[in-house]
Amino acid sequence: MEFEANHIFHVFNRGNNSQRLFFTRDNYLFFIEKIRTHVLPHADILAWCLMPTHFHLMVHANDLHMERIEQVTRSHLLNKTRSFNDSIGIMLRSYSRAIQKQRKTTGSLFQKATKARCLTQADGISPAWFQTKYGAMIHVDNPEKAYPQVCFDYIHANPVKDMLVSKMEEWEFSSARDYAGLRNGTLVNKERANEFGLVYR
Repeated sequence: MEFEANHIFHVFNRGNNSQRLFFTRDNYLFFIEKIRTHVLPHADILAWCLMPTHFHLMVHANDLHMERIEQVTRSHLLNKTRSFNDSIGIMLRSYSRAIQKQRKTTGSLFQKATKARCLTQADGISPAWFQTKYGAMIHVDNPEKAYPQVCFDYIHANPVKDMLVSKMEEWEFSSARDYAGLRNGTLVNKERANEFGLVYR
């Protein structure tokens, strides 16, 4: 994963061999706390969704490297720098260990490579497009059709697409409930989302 400050990224991964990642409600809540601990120091979360076999985060990268102090001995402290990439890796490994211990399993829980696609750079994923009789047309000046909005909508629509619920805001483990005004969660930064013109529909 290559992150760049002041850009929006879609971060996602799934269970190895499409296996389940979350088995109980407590598993989802535990992973949310891992996100809070390991992602929020580096980025603002604009949208998120945890599905039984995969997860999606839409983040605005802020501080890619964070200094932290680690106690080596009783009298010796060590300053260490942790990158956003490192933090995501630590989040996934620590969650995996907890699930392996809980379920008495071994082996990889997540697929090897977590993906992070830039949504706001010209050389990242292209903007949304549509077909006309003249060929493909790319939306670049219509905020409702720009790729960050398409990704924002896609993340929230995942539980409906997979037929887990009939309405986006019915899925507990998504930021849709926050944007719909049904929960006052602290994981998403709605003000930052508004700055980018992201609209929940």
